[in-house]
Amino acid sequence: MRKIITLLAWTAIAAVAQTGPSFEVASIKPSAPLDMGKMAAAVQSGQMPRIGPHIDGARAEYIYMSLKDLIVMAYKVKPYQVVGPAWMATQRFDIAAAVPEGASSDDVPKMLQALLADRFKLVVRRETKEHAVLALVVGKGGPKLKASAEAPPPIDEDTPLKPGEMPMDGPDGKMRMTMDKTGGATLNMGAKGIMHYKLDPATQSLRLEGSMVTMSGFADMLTRLSQTGGRGGRQVVDMTELKGYYDVSLSIPMADLMNMARAAGMDVPGGPGRGEAAAGSPADAASDPSGSPTIFKAVQELGLKLETRKGMVEQIVVEHLEKSPTEN
Repeated sequence: MRKIITLLAWTAIAAVAQTGPSFEVASIKPSAPLDMGKMAAAVQSGQMPRIGPHIDGARAEYIYMSLKDLIVMAYKVKPYQVVGPAWMATQRFDIAAAVPEGASSDDVPKMLQALLADRFKLVVRRETKEHAVLALVVGKGGPKLKASAEAPPPIDEDTPLKPGEMPMDGPDGKMRMTMDKTGGATLNMGAKGIMHYKLDPATQSLRLEGSMVTMSGFADMLTRLSQTGGRGGRQVVDMTELKGYYDVSLSIPMADLMNMARAAGMDVPGGPGRGEAAAGSPADAASDPSGSPTIFKAVQELGLKLETRKGMVEQIVVEHLEKSPTEN
């Protein structure tokens, strides 16, 4: 009897979801393993690897995205706000869907909610609970930050894209990314500033340089770094009380980032064998609340500090989710 009631509840939720905006047609299939060679070739040619959400007019695509990633996009929250079984961060899918004529980009998240409820039988609830967070605070010696000469302009969606520029949907709104042929990228976060990412072959590290960045934007970037791969790490909350715009720079060893991604379940090749232990290994990253001891050190060099504190966090709690979708 309980199973029958539960099934009826899922059916009712799916029916309610369908009364709102929904995709006309959607194809869902398991993602193929990453082809690192093709990705490297794409980056060298100045193209962004075909991974993540791509919303363009009448078509919405979600490539190599975990179920947790999809829930994040559907409910317009951040990864640390989604609570559910660990496997939802490792099960990855490719989705291609048709957006109905006349629908706006603001309707797409609700369409994705309906799709997840219909095809994966997703059931969630919202709650607010106290959790450990990482507070970004000023160190004892004061900040060692260079103030930016001006504030960043907000993103105007009506402004045509520049050559090589691609629109992106972030949890806080629209962003734009530009790739260059050296493998670098520029992420325009609008009013939160601009971040430049570049691989440094000489030091085997990822160099990040921010301009006109707010401390809130910097905290968001640190959160994304600490949660590489979609799992682990903690939310970084700006508690510096610094209200200006700043230029910031830091370097994160690629070994750290790759180990963090492996620990999160991504199929990144070249990891240490069984029984091997090394600095920056997944075990080391897991013991550090940011996911990487290098992040702590880099922040300290800016005259800032990350401290573990308690904070109230709004969550999307997954009550039910199927591992495989219903047939296309």
